[in-house]
Amino acid sequence: MATRSDTAASPVKGGAAPGRPRKGPAPADKEQRRRDRLSRRWQRDRRWSPYAFVAPFFLLFAAFGLFPLIYTGWASLHQVELTAPTDMNWVGLRNYTRIFDDDFFWNAARNTLTIGIISTVPQLMMAMGIAHILNYKLRASTFYRVAMLAPYATSIAAASLVFVLLFGRDYGMINWGLDLVGIDPVDWQGDKWPSQFAVSTIIIWRWTGYNALIYLAAMQAIPQDLYESAALDGANRWQQFLHVTLPSLRPTILFTVVVSTIGASQVFGEPLLFDANKGASGGAEHQFQTLGLYLYEQGWVNQHLGRASAIAWTMFAILIVVGIINYVISRRLRASS
Repeated sequence: MATRSDTAASPVKGGAAPGRPRKGPAPADKEQRRRDRLSRRWQRDRRWSPYAFVAPFFLLFAAFGLFPLIYTGWASLHQVELTAPTDMNWVGLRNYTRIFDDDFFWNAARNTLTIGIISTVPQLMMAMGIAHILNYKLRASTFYRVAMLAPYATSIAAASLVFVLLFGRDYGMINWGLDLVGIDPVDWQGDKWPSQFAVSTIIIWRWTGYNALIYLAAMQAIPQDLYESAALDGANRWQQFLHVTLPSLRPTILFTVVVSTIGASQVFGEPLLFDANKGASGGAEHQFQTLGLYLYEQGWVNQHLGRASAIAWTMFAILIVVGIINYVISRRLRASS
């Protein structure tokens, strides 16, 4: 017969002995599991956080960049009007063949080319000279650099309206100055070459300072040892500029040429606001109508969205060609350096 003491001392079935604490995980094991969880969380964060950071850009690009690009490409293969944008009739490449047979398209292409040359070449040369001057130690150099960006910060509308007043035929300050030296007044808005020169002047005024600051930043990255070595060899300031500065700026010059070319192919606001009739024809005889104005005229004035989409894709193809040329030239420059 079991005594009371024997019964109390026997273990309880299915559990720990009475009065003994149940054993749990060791503190070291808990700390290790916590570290493992944090390590896994850190690995997931390291792997997926970059995608989360760049996701807003790609979402916005898909909504406002990629989708319009694909949609205009699809619309360029259809006959579609602005009054009924959902009614599309398949025409294939007809819109492209029609614009290539259109004399106004080639006129706009020639005007875009000439305005681009007239505005880009003087602009970059002036920007190079201004940057070369600002590269030396001048008093109030910060003020001059900020002043260089003032035209770039000015709206196209304000700048174009001011230049319209300057180039007025009967009341403009430019013709007033020409009259002082005995030159007859020029019809800056009616004649072909004067009108293109006036539009190019607006572009030069707005973008020279911007390119000057790009050149200035590139000049300040050139090692001073090169200039000191050239000075020891007897090179003057002009020779240093030709043999040290310009070769070092070749990639930057190529960049500004490409960017300016792309910008010139998309000129729109300046010729639109310079027109006396404020229309998209680029003057009474289309004398300064650019491809951007031609696209706007076809799509929003004539309401031919399909044809306007074909013009947009043609301009996009031109930019691709410019990019390929830039890539080839840049590779040759890197190979020769």
